[in-house]
Amino acid sequence: MPPVLPAPAPPAPATPLRSPVAHAYARLTAAYPGLRIHEHAARDPLPGGAGWVGAHELAAGGAALDSHLAWDAAQVARDHGRPARPDVAAGFGLHRYAWPACLLITVPWFLERRVPRLPVDRVAFHRTEGRMAVHVEEFACLPGDPAAALPGARTVADEEELREEVRAAVAEHLGPLLEGFGPRMRRGPRALWATATDEATEGLWYLGSLLGEERRAVRELELLLPGALAPFPGGARFRTLAGPGGRELTTRDRAGCCFFYTVRPEDTCTTCPRTRDTERVARLTAAAG
Repeated sequence: MPPVLPAPAPPAPATPLRSPVAHAYARLTAAYPGLRIHEHAARDPLPGGAGWVGAHELAAGGAALDSHLAWDAAQVARDHGRPARPDVAAGFGLHRYAWPACLLITVPWFLERRVPRLPVDRVAFHRTEGRMAVHVEEFACLPGDPAAALPGARTVADEEELREEVRAAVAEHLGPLLEGFGPRMRRGPRALWATATDEATEGLWYLGSLLGEERRAVRELELLLPGALAPFPGGARFRTLAGPGGRELTTRDRAGCCFFYTVRPEDTCTTCPRTRDTERVARLTAAAG
């Protein structure tokens, strides 16, 4: 599910479209106004201070990460009336960054068949305003794409090679973040990469539903993550449940656990392996209704 974000601030002045993925980012924000993406030219520094944090700062695991996780700990105590374990709060903090960060890569692939490469020094995050700032300097695309002639473009042979680019771009961005968050979350590499699998999968699945293309998003994600492909330990893991009147309901089993049940024992995520199929059907049916 999407991370907890505040109500979006009033729209900022329009920013000129700067890159081959700008149209995809505009469609993302139109569908999900809680996330706004600002592209910056390579020569311009990304914003800092006043609520901004660089992805590289979170990956470093120091004071910036301390501040980021303090927000999560305070939010849980305020909204749920009880503190979260420090490792659980750290997991929430990773989710609230990684979920939108993955969309920076997966949405342009899904909509435009263009895959930006975004190392951690090219992304900054303003969590309280739901904004991300990016430098898009390199991207992969398919033969015949008009953007293939642009600076920074790299053409790959086919759809499978482009999917390899998506996996590589997500791993390149999240790898350093997992190293930074890992000691706070008290999880090993396999569990951390399982979390990364869930963030990449569930973010695009959700956006696909907002765009009216849930079925295509599920198909694309099953091709992107068909099973264990290093460093991702599990696949997209979608399956279909029978709903009322024979209606098909799509669900999946998460590869990792967010441990939300440690905050509210009576509640679990719909895609949590702990949630029984009967409960999933009831929730999905209610949501659709």
